Amino acid sequence: MSPSVRLQEMIRVIRSARTQCEERGVIQKECAAIRAQFRQADNGGRSHNLAKLLYVHMLGYPAHFGQMECVRLIASPRYSEKRVGYLGAMMLLDEKQDASLLITNSIKNDLSHSSPYVQSLALCTLACMGSAEMCRDLAPEIDRLLKTANAYIKKKAALCAVHIVRKVPELAELFNTAARSLLTEKNHGVLHGAVVLITELCERNPSALPHFRKIVPDLVHIMKGLVMSGYSPEHNVAGISDPFLQVRILRLLRILGRNDDEASDAMNDLLAQVATNTDSSKTAGSAVLYETVLTIMDINSECGLRILAVNILGRFLLSNDRNIRYVSMMSLQKIVQTDHNAVQRHRGTIVDCLKDQDASVKRRALELSLALVSAANIRSLMKELLLFLSCCPPELRAQTASGIFSAAERFAPSQRWHIDTALHVLTTAGGDVRDEMVPSLIQLITTATELHCYTVHKLYRALVADISQQSLVQVACWCIGEYGDLLLRGECEETEPVQVTEDDVLDALETVLQSHMSSPATRGFALTATMKLSTRISRNVDRIRSIVSIYGSCIDVELQQRAVEYNALFKKYDHMRAAVLERMPVIDRSSPGHDNGEPAVIQAPDKTKNNPVVTLTQEPTNQARDLLDLLGGSDEPAQPSTVQPAPAAPVPDSGSAGGDLLDLLGGLDSIPDPSVTVYEQNGVTVKLRCDRQTDVGVTATLVASNTTDSDITQFTLQAAVPKCVQLQMRAPSGDVLPARGAGQVTQTVHLNNPNKVSLRMRVRLSYCSGGSTCQDTVQVDSFPASASH
Repeated sequence: MSPSVRLQEMIRVIRSARTQCEERGVIQKECAAIRAQFRQADNGGRSHNLAKLLYVHMLGYPAHFGQMECVRLIASPRYSEKRVGYLGAMMLLDEKQDASLLITNSIKNDLSHSSPYVQSLALCTLACMGSAEMCRDLAPEIDRLLKTANAYIKKKAALCAVHIVRKVPELAELFNTAARSLLTEKNHGVLHGAVVLITELCERNPSALPHFRKIVPDLVHIMKGLVMSGYSPEHNVAGISDPFLQVRILRLLRILGRNDDEASDAMNDLLAQVATNTDSSKTAGSAVLYETVLTIMDINSECGLRILAVNILGRFLLSNDRNIRYVSMMSLQKIVQTDHNAVQRHRGTIVDCLKDQDASVKRRALELSLALVSAANIRSLMKELLLFLSCCPPELRAQTASGIFSAAERFAPSQRWHIDTALHVLTTAGGDVRDEMVPSLIQLITTATELHCYTVHKLYRALVADISQQSLVQVACWCIGEYGDLLLRGECEETEPVQVTEDDVLDALETVLQSHMSSPATRGFALTATMKLSTRISRNVDRIRSIVSIYGSCIDVELQQRAVEYNALFKKYDHMRAAVLERMPVIDRSSPGHDNGEPAVIQAPDKTKNNPVVTLTQEPTNQARDLLDLLGGSDEPAQPSTVQPAPAAPVPDSGSAGGDLLDLLGGLDSIPDPSVTVYEQNGVTVKLRCDRQTDVGVTATLVASNTTDSDITQFTLQAAVPKCVQLQMRAPSGDVLPARGAGQVTQTVHLNNPNKVSLRMRVRLSYCSGGSTCQDTVQVDSFPASASH
């Protein structure tokens, strides 16, 4: 291929290359020829060579050696060369290149050129790659061109002004007057540029909002003309008159009407007219209606208008286009809290979207369905959600189960219905249930005293049928251990009578202990349940003793420790086994000691309520001292101590074998947990708790919770400290913040401060809420006092 081939011929040769190596050879040969011609002083084909070089650049090959040629062509008096030079500048130069500063003077001269086409070339280049310095130098020229009589130049100048405002926000006030005057133009291109410019001015400079709110009547007049105008071939798109301009105007109205009653009232009639007269059968009409809905919901609109907007979104749910359905549910999710009743009218359509084949549509339909649950529709809507749980994709099962648990906890019509729903979830998706749901369900079961027999029978049947669902197995083992005597009686009137023997129950628990599907935590539940049955049955105590002794040499340390302690109860402390393994009292979940599944204080009458201080001076009884030995305590008698009792501390019966021990432990919950709130936004709260503090270090825990109605995912915490302080961060407890404070995420940090400088820490949060990613940074300048200082 000769060096002087035309652009079309070069493209044909490159495309005909059979291998990448052959293509690279052709391009290298042509680039060498272009370089040689660039070096010639008088070259009439410079624009053709630069055009070929731009094509090479588009293919991804180096073309930086053509930057100076762009500068020369821009300075040329010929339009054909200027056009290629400006195109090359937009493609090969950016604001970081020093060569871009060389064209500033050429652009300024061309902005004053007599030809509007040369002016447009300069405007396009400045709007594409103008640096902050170029924008400051040329901003007065752009303001002058905004007032010219040529509509073509006005349109280009308006878009160039948008770029200047983004690059140098302090120059925004320069264009306020000119931007407002552009709204009197009839040319749609100029109007579009003016609306975009005013929108940018309002977003970058909120102080300009009062100035531009005066143009709301002008915008309403322009919008009405577009809505009511007849067919115009020049602007018609699928039966909608210039939908691009309509969308831009609606977005600007949304900004101007936000938190302003006067501006909102001026556009209410227009929004109602657009909502009723726009055809939604085509994509263009749907886009206009969607922007109308967003504007109605964002301004101080009338109640009837908001209902009309919700109905439009309801019509979108019936569309065959999945994108429109997805957008509709996203919008309904944002307004369901403020217009709950209006969204409820479309509940059936939303539930039908759970059957959609698209995973993203299913996810949005699930979130919206959970948000629509109320006390009035809990039964009917929960049937649909449970049906969806049985067939939903694996990636949605955990979110569905969590949402059902949360909704049932808030709106359950009865305790039996609540328990039946929770057990249905555990049976269907027990492997996907979060860990904190197990203690939550156990707490529910303990409070429903009249349903203990019914619950233990139902859980036993579920355990025998399937031991693969770990959460279900854990709850079932706990209930069998607590209420095994009710199961053996077989006197439950609410279920079919089933005769269960002691051997049957122990066989079921032994199967759980030996199953390869059981996790260490599940085996711990089963072993404790087996041990508790030793006080509830009479004929198989020896079998229980043998089962427990087997696990005294288990490889799992936690399980081994439990088995050793239980063996000690059998051998050395058998006289107090019945007292230690007696049935658990009702768990008070609202007490300070119960948080996210942690043990709660016992709900019992507080006989020391009127005594502010209790002095314990007596020695523990022999049985209580034996129990202290079992738990690793000392043989020394207890020293006199003064303990502040907890508000809900238990007062055990004096005849109980471990009563004195419970007295010794009473009141520990009254110790305050010093913490400070370091972050509280978007429903996310992060508290800093100081666990241990020494002269040269601090151990603290960051505790995050979520008060919104949906789970927050991908939650991460990062911390930074001064160089003279050493930071160690342990692994977080999780990355999901359950909705409505159902759980927490904790992360422990240790700060080593050998130089004893003032401690400061910067914490960066990142999380995903409502489909959008949020990042924030907070500064911690002081740490709370430690309880163990």
